[in-house]
Amino acid sequence: MKKTVFTGAGVAIVTPFTEDNKVNYDKLAELLEFQIANKTDAIIICGTTGEGSTLDHEEHSEAIRFTVDVVNKRIPVIAGTGSNDTNYAVKLSNEAEKAGVDALLSVTPYYNKTSQRGLIQHFNHIADNVSVPIILYNVPSRTGVNITPETYFELSHHERIVGTKEANGDISSVAKTISLCGEDFSVYSGNDDQVTALMSLGGKGSISVLSNIVPEIAHAIPAKYLEGDFKGSAKLQLDYLALCNVLFSDVNPIPVKEAMNMMGMNVGDCRLPLYKMTEPAKEHLRKVLANYGLVK
Repeated sequence: MKKTVFTGAGVAIVTPFTEDNKVNYDKLAELLEFQIANKTDAIIICGTTGEGSTLDHEEHSEAIRFTVDVVNKRIPVIAGTGSNDTNYAVKLSNEAEKAGVDALLSVTPYYNKTSQRGLIQHFNHIADNVSVPIILYNVPSRTGVNITPETYFELSHHERIVGTKEANGDISSVAKTISLCGEDFSVYSGNDDQVTALMSLGGKGSISVLSNIVPEIAHAIPAKYLEGDFKGSAKLQLDYLALCNVLFSDVNPIPVKEAMNMMGMNVGDCRLPLYKMTEPAKEHLRKVLANYGLVK
């Protein structure tokens, strides 16, 4: 049996920036402590929400090292180390291993994309060259390539490929993946509005954007399901659906960073090419946050 990296809700944590667009490590430490204090089950650093694609190599590696040191084994730390360059993904992954991460998050190759056969070669090559577990990351809306259930099945045979963050939005595909791969392959929802539905098929939890602003709620949705309170999980999922949706009303992580700033967390702006929301979009976001009592 493969070891499950975590169950519940892991936060896809933002990378806070200073006014001059540098990584704000003091603020990152605050955010990490806030997450741990509010029951987050894992930290995912330098992923999509963490703007890993706009961090240079030194920033990327340092953010991972810093996070591992601050978290200090209290909960698992998973590092985003994927790339569309297989060799660079191995390099980033090896550095994250040395920093002491518990697992890696490896996104499908973007822009140059690849075939399903290419995905198998790409991920197996990374897995052959690391010693910690790998969670795959399937987000075709960003990368232009989708991992099929049959490809997941092939990849699941590798001892270090232990699961996936599934963000293709296709529940039928998730069902087939879990059916083919079984309990040994952990599937996490990459969409905050589908956590309960995915868990009803055997999923292990979520890798959550929502957790950045309401970590206790993001934790409770899968936790209730795991405790057998299926109705309670579904109710929370539906109660917070409007908040989940507004956090994806623009390209992630633009809305969640704006929400955090509105809530006084002062995480800074996104780096270009991501740009600020329009004023009407900000006003809509503020109204939704106010409806949940998160801002006045």
